[in-house]
Amino acid sequence: MEKLTIHIPDTKSNIVKHILHSLGVDIQGLKSPVKGNYKQKLVRVSEWSDEDVKPIEESRKQFDNFGAEEW
Repeated sequence: MEKLTIHIPDTKSNIVKHILHSLGVDIQGLKSPVKGNYKQKLVRVSEWSDEDVKPIEESRKQFDNFGAEEW
């Protein structure tokens, strides 16, 4: 087994540890599972097709056509 030392910015530390841990890398000093809910966040990301967006675009165009009512 090879030993590697890397320097990770504090803001990216958890995600890098999570990725390395999921790849089977032993992280020195890591006694508990990596904290973070990255997997849950990724599962909630949805993908919209052009057909899904079409009604929203049509509604926006109709809303843009509204004008102030004249008295």
